[in-house]
Amino acid sequence: MIMRIGWAVVLVTMPERLLRAAGGGPVPPAAVAVVRALGVRHLLQAGASVVPGTGTLSALADTVHAASCAGFAAGSPRWRRVALADAVVEAGFAVAGWRAHRD
Repeated sequence: MIMRIGWAVVLVTMPERLLRAAGGGPVPPAAVAVVRALGVRHLLQAGASVVPGTGTLSALADTVHAASCAGFAAGSPRWRRVALADAVVEAGFAVAGWRAHRD
């Protein structure tokens, strides 16, 4: 949960820097809004993860998010690096979630 909160803080507080590093060039305001929204989702998911019985749903959300980022990376050359980075982070959260649910 600590890693999820840390990632969320980075997404909410530094979206322009992340997007510039990953995509180069000017950063559209819509992209900044999407990154911040993902950060807020991570904060909400971290809070919800302490509720008993939400582990499977949390792991499923991370799995779907990782897959959607991989798909987005395949279709968007400009945002490929940021989408792949997010897919890797989400896959890590998904694996951790599924393992925690199994144990």
